[in-house]
Amino acid sequence: MKKTPALALAICVAVAGLSGAVSAKPALKDVEHVREGIIATGMALEISEKCGSISPRRIRGINYLFSLRSHAFDLGFSRAEVDAYVNDKTEENRLKEIAYGRLHDLGTVSGNEASYCAVGRAEIAKDSAIGRLLR
Repeated sequence: MKKTPALALAICVAVAGLSGAVSAKPALKDVEHVREGIIATGMALEISEKCGSISPRRIRGINYLFSLRSHAFDLGFSRAEVDAYVNDKTEENRLKEIAYGRLHDLGTVSGNEASYCAVGRAEIAKDSAIGRLLR
């Protein structure tokens, strides 16, 4: 499956958006709410990049990323922990692979815009985390 800059950018922006957050608890990569939020954000952006009739809800997406950061703060993660997470290329690549795999499992086909549009419309109709980031 071809990797595109859009998802890479979304994952980087999502992880970077956590800067200033996250102490002696599980690793940030193991905080499900944060991890799944980043993945959903990346998937939504990828769908919006591949389907011309679906757009990202940018303000909602930014607010969502801030809520993930706030969640990390509430859990007591330090700035140093978040910075380490943000700069972890292995974790970034892991999240990308998860996001691409999930998109594929949902029915997207690289180079097939209609498949991304169908998945995007289905996620919007389900009012899923991904769908709420699209219009």
